[in-house]
Amino acid sequence: MKHIYFLSTRIFFVSMLFLSSCHSGRKATTAGPAEANTRDIRSKVVLSKKIPARTINTGQVNADALVDFAETLVGVPYKYGSARKDEGFDCSGFIYYVFSHFAIPVPRTSSDFTNAGKAIPLADSRRGDLILFTGSNPKSGVVGHMGIITENKKGRVRFIHSASGRGAG
Repeated sequence: MKHIYFLSTRIFFVSMLFLSSCHSGRKATTAGPAEANTRDIRSKVVLSKKIPARTINTGQVNADALVDFAETLVGVPYKYGSARKDEGFDCSGFIYYVFSHFAIPVPRTSSDFTNAGKAIPLADSRRGDLILFTGSNPKSGVVGHMGIITENKKGRVRFIHSASGRGAG
């Protein structure tokens, strides 16, 4: 059995200034695409010793299939704490729903993704990689928002996510 980290043996950890956390109480916009390079990158997510390291077996699922399915969910509203299409998604609920569609078990909360996979440089990110942010507090070191990278063309990274309404998306 081959264990790989999120479709391409990698997961990308980054934090961004002013990107909204999944924990916003505001009504949402909808799941949709965003560009990661439109905000200043200020710090990295700090790997937590309190959260156990884990790998995720993606089996034979390829990145294109995963992203293509995620893109069918554009327009589903944001709802904090939800991983249900009929109710809406928060950011980790969106990731959970997409990966569950392919029978890939993943953590349910964004903070539990902190030690899943391995960090890679933004320049090396590819379609299907996850991008993790600290959310609205870049100094916290705790994952507060996440999405799925849809493309990286010459350093211009785009990703799909469920936004709470304060961030891009």
